[in-house]
Amino acid sequence: MPLQRRLPKRGFKSTTLKYNAEITLAALERLGEAEVNILTLKSAGLVSAMAKVVKVIKTGEIKKAVKLNGIGATAAAKAAIEAAGGSVN
Repeated sequence: MPLQRRLPKRGFKSTTLKYNAEITLAALERLGEAEVNILTLKSAGLVSAMAKVVKVIKTGEIKKAVKLNGIGATAAAKAAIEAAGGSVN
């Protein structure tokens, strides 16, 4: 039997995933800050200390105007933030 068939099959886990983080619109609403950046989220404990890239996903609702600096957002989350009067940079 060839070696590649004898060895057990295992999945792939990216080592860079530990540097990515997600935050929801509901968590941004609970945070209550007018301007949000990565340091704000780390100090509030919403993302891990190792996070380098943060992205907002649309889960929940947001009613306060929030300005995001250095944070990405999905298309639906960006539309929800801008509808509430906020902005994404």
